[in-house]
Amino acid sequence: MPTLLMAGQSSSQTVSDGVIAEQRKRLAENTDGQGFGPQSPRDIDEVAGKNSNLFQAAPAHTEMNLCNIHFHVGAEHKGGEFTTYAGNGNGHGSGTGYLYDGQLTKKQLKPYKGDVCAAKSRTLVPGDTIEVHFVHTTAKIEPGPTLGACLSDNIMNPQLRVEAQVIVLANDRSAIDFEDMAEVKRLNGYHQAPNIPTNTGMPVQYAGSTTGPSYNEKGSPLQVSWSVRPEVAVVDIESVASWCEENQFAEDHAHGVRNLVLNPQLLSEIK
Repeated sequence: MPTLLMAGQSSSQTVSDGVIAEQRKRLAENTDGQGFGPQSPRDIDEVAGKNSNLFQAAPAHTEMNLCNIHFHVGAEHKGGEFTTYAGNGNGHGSGTGYLYDGQLTKKQLKPYKGDVCAAKSRTLVPGDTIEVHFVHTTAKIEPGPTLGACLSDNIMNPQLRVEAQVIVLANDRSAIDFEDMAEVKRLNGYHQAPNIPTNTGMPVQYAGSTTGPSYNEKGSPLQVSWSVRPEVAVVDIESVASWCEENQFAEDHAHGVRNLVLNPQLLSEIK
């Protein structure tokens, strides 16, 4: 299914293995001896890591404020049910990441009429693998656009946690409704997304950083506690299209993918 999953990607966009290797080399050079903490994304099935610049894990997300929801096309993490490499892409986060290893039905892969979350990138299509990030902070904030919504002038170093859920888009009205999954409510004094899936496996928790292709050659300075669910949720593509048309986070497109971090010196040990 990889070809279907990456519909819209042309071969001319794919860079060589040498380009990705050079990016990893520069990342190692630019972080060597600089005191950066462990980085993300990573293979959640591999527990080894040698970065000793650890930090206290953030509280459970139910004891923090949801501050932002966004997603990346192509899972940034590898592991669980998403281990199929999409390819190197364009070297800047497009056309890469990891894909759902399972199969959708022919009916679920039927082309969807209309653009989906195409404001700044290609339209999403049935079969696309998406990694959704539910970002939480200990700061007293209101949920809003970008990761800037997670920070506060009154608390310059809040703890951050990301609850990550990989989804696959299906042309299927009976699949999960993304607008329900991304619903935001105030519960017990905290902004929450109460419908984050709880049936997609035990989350793998580890110490890492923020992600995104802007960090392919430099370290992310932000410390993040991660919870990555290993199983994929099948989501109705029409509900994703509706969410992109209107949401409080001003999200109208899928973000790019940071290269998987392989350098042991940049990875925490998963315990």
